[in-house]
Amino acid sequence: MYRIAVIPGDGTGPEVVIEGLKAIEAASKKFGFKYETKEFDFSGQRYLKTGKLVDDSDVAELKKYSAIYLGAVGDPNVKPGIIETGVLLKLRFALDQYINLRPVKLYNSAFCPLKDKKPEDIDFVVVRENSEGLYKGMGEFKDKGTKNEVAIQVSYNTRLGVERCIRYAFEFTRRRNKRKKLTLCGKTNVLTFAWDLWQRTFDEVAKEYPDIATDYAHVDATTMWFVKNPEWFDVIVTDNMFGDIITDLGAMIQGGMGIAAGGNINPEGVSMFEPIGGSAPKYTGKNIINPMAAICAAGMMLENLGEVKAGRAIEAAVIKVVNSKLKSLAAGKMGYSTTEAGDLVVERLDK
Repeated sequence: MYRIAVIPGDGTGPEVVIEGLKAIEAASKKFGFKYETKEFDFSGQRYLKTGKLVDDSDVAELKKYSAIYLGAVGDPNVKPGIIETGVLLKLRFALDQYINLRPVKLYNSAFCPLKDKKPEDIDFVVVRENSEGLYKGMGEFKDKGTKNEVAIQVSYNTRLGVERCIRYAFEFTRRRNKRKKLTLCGKTNVLTFAWDLWQRTFDEVAKEYPDIATDYAHVDATTMWFVKNPEWFDVIVTDNMFGDIITDLGAMIQGGMGIAAGGNINPEGVSMFEPIGGSAPKYTGKNIINPMAAICAAGMMLENLGEVKAGRAIEAAVIKVVNSKLKSLAAGKMGYSTTEAGDLVVERLDK
């Protein structure tokens, strides 16, 4: 029995979560696993009414669950950063979800903005350190509000944090068993403290994995190669900030935010899975948002829980629908409503 905490969140989050839950229900019947869900309201509307986000008691309760399924965070009526920090980052840090896992996989070449690229050309995974770096929130102002003001933002990297991320990436590359190549993406030529640590740790850990080929690319070069030669990549490991940036570019070359899913992973604890496209408030309530990313996130969650066949069946159903039914991956242009698109995946799963 899996206990799944559901956080519908803001904007279109609740709409896509419903479709993901439909896919989980269909998969549970087909593959014979049991689960239960409980909904948690950590939305912007709740914050506006009560001033509450995620507190320590919420974290303590969520630790009792098998996984967390998140819709989206971000409300236009709340100052940017409040919900993102008070919900998303709070959960990532408090639950020690130190890996952000982002598959970048093209399902249908018709939806790829790159010329002549096929699904076999765009199939890689970004392993992003998820608990340190610039997103640690460390820094200070000096002479704030004056013309001599200085803002300092600290990129905080520990050997422990860097090594566990890199080690996870090597293990993941081995399990993935495709090209068995791991690329370190950084900026060693300029950020000489943080990336000296990353490079030294990467080189040391690599000695324990002689079966894994390794290389290095600066982050600016990585964005270039994503566009020019995405087929070069298998698994990429990088820090929090660079990972946040390159995975959005990855989403675009795989077809857009409507298909991009990710996981915030604690290999020894509770992990959280989500579509990465955000709350898309302008589409709220219109039943036109693409639910495929949220459905893929549900599949990732099941696979992470050990229901590998169920998770891969959900992805296979999405691939079939994306290739045979949808006119576009963009909101309002799919040729189907959000609800209808979710139903198509469930129908395919039933077959």
